[in-house]
Amino acid sequence: MKIFVTGASGFIGSAVVRELISAGHQVIGLARSEKSAQIIRDLGAEALIGDLEDLEILKKGALQADAVIHTAFFHDFTQFAKAAEMDKQAINAMGEALVGTDKPLVVTAGTLGLPLINGIITEESRSSGIPRSSETTALALAEKGINASVIRLAPSVHDKGDKGFVPFIIAQALKNSISAYPENGSNRWTAVHRLDAAKAFRLAAEKGIKGALYNVVGEYSIEIKSIATLISEQLNLPSASFSGDDLASHFEWMSRFISFDSPAENLKTQELLNWKPEHIGLLDDMKQNYF
Repeated sequence: MKIFVTGASGFIGSAVVRELISAGHQVIGLARSEKSAQIIRDLGAEALIGDLEDLEILKKGALQADAVIHTAFFHDFTQFAKAAEMDKQAINAMGEALVGTDKPLVVTAGTLGLPLINGIITEESRSSGIPRSSETTALALAEKGINASVIRLAPSVHDKGDKGFVPFIIAQALKNSISAYPENGSNRWTAVHRLDAAKAFRLAAEKGIKGALYNVVGEYSIEIKSIATLISEQLNLPSASFSGDDLASHFEWMSRFISFDSPAENLKTQELLNWKPEHIGLLDDMKQNYF
């Protein structure tokens, strides 16, 4: 297949491009700049210059391809409402281009903050669309007949070169000379290695199951305190519980995310995609690549 990938030069998107090409697919990658375009070309893909706000370019990429994988997101979390709206408009634009076809549209969302069912997030858990509407937007397209599905990523997609939540937690520990965690630190996150996530994206595009929700998590339940403790040990810093204003001051924009209790399983996802995580876990990856 020829597959249009947004965010193709990014941390996750570039791994998706490599995975697709290694499986024999052709790739068109969205590039915000000539620098991004060269990264995409070096991966062996074709570059299409444009960004998430250029809806006509997004439609063009979708029309040229047999499938679409949307990994791009405006990662300025201080402007999260703007980022969420940009994402919604982009998904709808690409979905509009696929009306009347059976071309798969694979949209990226997350597990963080989804409701627990019997104490854990399953594929039956449903997003409310707040604060990010990626999942609800994709499912609305599926209800209209568009072959849209959703990859729900763990909050930590980890590997060497990660620029996401965990590096920010480490940076704040260095900045404030303390490794903090919320309350008693027992709230849980999930994690997935970048290469396992990339494989899940490829399989979702190849299988094209309309309306499917995939929990792309490698580890179901990692206590935030265990992450903070590892950072403390690696950086030789004290570790402590924070709450209220102290928590908000330490974690800044991330304070709204750090307290989520979001363990998640992936049993149905493994069955639907014939996918199984194979790479190292978050804490081991942190020890090897994050300090």
